[in-house]
Formats: sequence, C-alpha cells, structure tokens
Amino acid sequence: QVHLVESGGGLVHTGGSLRLSCAASGSIGSLNNMGWYRQAPGEERELVALITSGGNSNYADSVKGRFTISRDNAKNTVYLQMNSLKPEDTAIYYCNAKGTTRWYGPSFDTWGAGTMVTVSS
Repeated sequence: QVHLVESGGGLVHTGGSLRLSCAASGSIGSLNNMGWYRQAPGEERELVALITSGGNSNYADSVKGRFTISRDNAKNTVYLQMNSLKPEDTAIYYCNAKGTTRWYGPSFDTWGAGTMVTVSS
C-alpha cells in the first residue's frame, strides 16, 4: 500500500556526482525515518545515510563529507546527493522509509526496488 519510487541512478566517472531521489506514495499518514542503503557485489547491505523526521542525519564513515541526505516532507521525498564518487561506491542503492499508513494507524517499513549506481575509473 506504500510504495517507494527511486530515480537518479546511472553511470558516472570517478569524481562525478549523482542525485538520487525516492518518492513515497500510497496510504501515508506520516513519514518518520528515511534512509539510503547500498549493496555492492559480494557485500552485505549497509546503511549509507539516514535522516529523521526532525532533520537529524547520520552517515556511514565511508561517505562522510561526500554524500548529503535531505528530505522534502511536503513531497514525501528523500534525496541523496553524491559527490566525489569513487569506484567503491558502485552498488545497488535502496531507499527505505518508515512511518504510519494513517494518523495513529498501522506502521510500515517499506523498501524500494533499488537503483544501480556505477562509478568507472
């Protein structure tokens, strides 16, 4: 009932930038934490960045200073600005959102299908 639509993935050279977007739609009463995760070949899925409804953010050490997470609550959308990209950033990036389907209603924990980011040398 709650869906996440991701966009912005693609192929860039080392040092380039990409901006990922994730828009939530469906039966949404409120959005709480939203985040970006990634999974590289042969690796486990890891948290890249998290942002709370209050605007507090956390980042993986590997992306601090290069990535910025933000959100537009009016659009139910979370963004990930990725600068100074490195080949080791190559992965499938997944959006995650937690919230309630109605005010004071059932909670949800929804994942996007993933968008591929490839950084070439």
